Amino acid sequence: MTTQTEFTSDSTFIPARLNTQAEIHELLANRRSPRAFSDRTIEPDTITKLFEAARWSPSSANEQPWYFIVAAKEDSIAYSALHDSLAEGNQRWAAKAPLLVLALARTTYSRNGQAYQHSWYDLGQSIASLSVQATAIGLAVHQMGGFDPVKVIQQYPIPEGFVPVVIFAVGYPDQADGLPEDLQKRERAPRSRKPLEEFVFTDQWGKLSRHIQSRSVSHTQSSAN
Repeated sequence: MTTQTEFTSDSTFIPARLNTQAEIHELLANRRSPRAFSDRTIEPDTITKLFEAARWSPSSANEQPWYFIVAAKEDSIAYSALHDSLAEGNQRWAAKAPLLVLALARTTYSRNGQAYQHSWYDLGQSIASLSVQATAIGLAVHQMGGFDPVKVIQQYPIPEGFVPVVIFAVGYPDQADGLPEDLQKRERAPRSRKPLEEFVFTDQWGKLSRHIQSRSVSHTQSSAN
């Protein structure tokens, strides 16, 4: 059983195989967060599909608190602004991605001005929907919390009441050969997750819920996280 990302001769990504504790939809199983991206341009209609998926995500009181600043490679000033705000470790690989996106959350409800405590949660749901849509059309998304929000705010006239939460890279996955050696190892390392026994409880904290079957099922997945 292989545990590494595979490509065909034309660099088409083929997911590796790992073990899951239950079969899940292939779009979820194949979703991954690569560091190796092709420099292939993403067409506007394809980008539109991503944000249409985000648009239909659920949110508290249907407030839809998600906002995005999109920078493609050809938007050199905007792209550089986002890239330069990234932590050094992320800058090492993110520059190859054809698209960088800043995701922001509104901090208050529009209908009454009260604090929107779940806005980050709802923003996360929208990006999750976007990520699944990306997987469905052959793209990959890598989200990064390692960035300097102060630098971003200095570069963009972000209104009060909106907070930068994450920057994510979008692109077509590529082979890891072009990455620095240490990142190649991370890119090719098997994916792993905590077992269900560690976080799904019912009767008492730390005891696996009786509703969960403790078993392992082989399912198609990729090697990147």
